[in-house]
Amino acid sequence: MEIFRHDLNINFLGMRKVSIVISAICLIVSVWAIAIRGLNYGLDFTGGVLVQVSYERPVDIGEARSALMKAGFEHAMVQSVGGTREISIRLQLPKNRDKKESPDKLAGAISKEVLSALQVGHPGAKLAQAPDFVGPEVGAQLKQSGIYAVIVVIIGIMIYLGMRFEKRFAVAALASEIHDTVITLGVIALVQREFDMTVLASILAVVGYSINDKVVVFDRVRELFRLTRKARTPDILNRAINNTLSRTIITSSFTAIAMASLYLFGGPAVHGFAITMLIGILVGTLSSIFFASPLLMWLGVSKKDLMPVTRENPELARRP
Repeated sequence: MEIFRHDLNINFLGMRKVSIVISAICLIVSVWAIAIRGLNYGLDFTGGVLVQVSYERPVDIGEARSALMKAGFEHAMVQSVGGTREISIRLQLPKNRDKKESPDKLAGAISKEVLSALQVGHPGAKLAQAPDFVGPEVGAQLKQSGIYAVIVVIIGIMIYLGMRFEKRFAVAALASEIHDTVITLGVIALVQREFDMTVLASILAVVGYSINDKVVVFDRVRELFRLTRKARTPDILNRAINNTLSRTIITSSFTAIAMASLYLFGGPAVHGFAITMLIGILVGTLSSIFFASPLLMWLGVSKKDLMPVTRENPELARRP
């Protein structure tokens, strides 16, 4: 199945100066957003209050979430617990709270406000157990572990590409992965989207998805270099991008459709994951075409780098 003709010949490398400048601007803005505005860390990283509420009759999660939003708890995470009559609510500490209050007293005060908001539509709602205060120490550990996970994934991919292809491919892939990850995080920081564990998971998924496109293009580059007797690097890179363009667009489109469906029908709990994946799919697809390949050319990849080394003995060289 192809969207474009197999012999399509768009000069993507001819736009490399413009595309690299645009990528550089996006990177600068993203770094600024992450450093100055910062990520809007959710409860998983900042700590907060955990409240469990039980009802006399089944309750809809969306109804409970709406009641909390009306009461000012806009970022409350609401989940059902063991059925439809008990819910778990996780909330960040309000910024106007007195930080000198003891954790237990603070959690008790917030739980009363939560219960009052829920009892407006369900008078029989009550606390299932005493509210629990979650400190920020656990969040700091999760944040550190998440950073380590992203670094390990990127380094592992670089080693794999260095073994499968050639070191220039590994360098181009590493730069592309950093490019895609930073820009995706930059967009999240710029719009101040809440950054929680689901978003962190999607960042790792973006890294894997992004490298998938690069591997397909790089594999085609290697194949064309070996099949073509006299090959100019820009021509080979252009042909590789054009040959794989249909596959790239189809894969990206269907993945984006899946993420859009998850956002529309999966509920608020997975909104962060779906939106981050959509951003990552767009950035990763564009970088495979307009960033990774120009970078590979500027690194000086050539036919010689991808051909097997001939043994010095002429007699041995003639043997299969």
